[in-house]
Amino acid sequence: MPRLFVALEVPQSAALSLSLLRGGLPGARWIDVENFHITLRFIGDIDGRTADEVVDRLDRIERPEFQLALSGMGSFGSKKPHSVFAGVTPAPEMYALQAEIERICQRLGLPADPRKFTPHVTLARLRNARTEDVAHYLSGRGNFHTAPFTVNRFVLMSSKESVGGGPYITEEVFPLYEAAPGREGAALHDHPL
Repeated sequence: MPRLFVALEVPQSAALSLSLLRGGLPGARWIDVENFHITLRFIGDIDGRTADEVVDRLDRIERPEFQLALSGMGSFGSKKPHSVFAGVTPAPEMYALQAEIERICQRLGLPADPRKFTPHVTLARLRNARTEDVAHYLSGRGNFHTAPFTVNRFVLMSSKESVGGGPYITEEVFPLYEAAPGREGAALHDHPL
């Protein structure tokens, strides 16, 4: 069974900005641009019946679309950095969506996610990267930010068992409803191709 996770897609415009951050860090394995995403909930390896239940429950979520932007940079693993990422500007709608997905997963008997939700887009996984190199890389890119974009859906993705980083496959798509009247077509322009 593939590993499943719920995510927000990164539109092409923001992915292009992220791709310009690649390079200049020894020991980094850069994530392919088409695999950029914001994980809302890692589900892991589950059986087909549980996967169907997850899809059924996620399909019932009714929440409005919202605006997000990426800003700032950071790394995970303070003493031994293992990845670098772009940050996500806080959006109450994103946190509410993530909390609802977490509740659904726990009601279905999946263990609670032990980590605090820290929205981010992983740019690279690090192998034997020196802390000084990571600090130098981040210091020159701390003012990174993208223009706001509309999030009009969330997705269930799968990955083959590996060290992470893709390739990822979109298994299911769950639309968010249009937030304000008179915005027909606005979301289409921000939709990732």
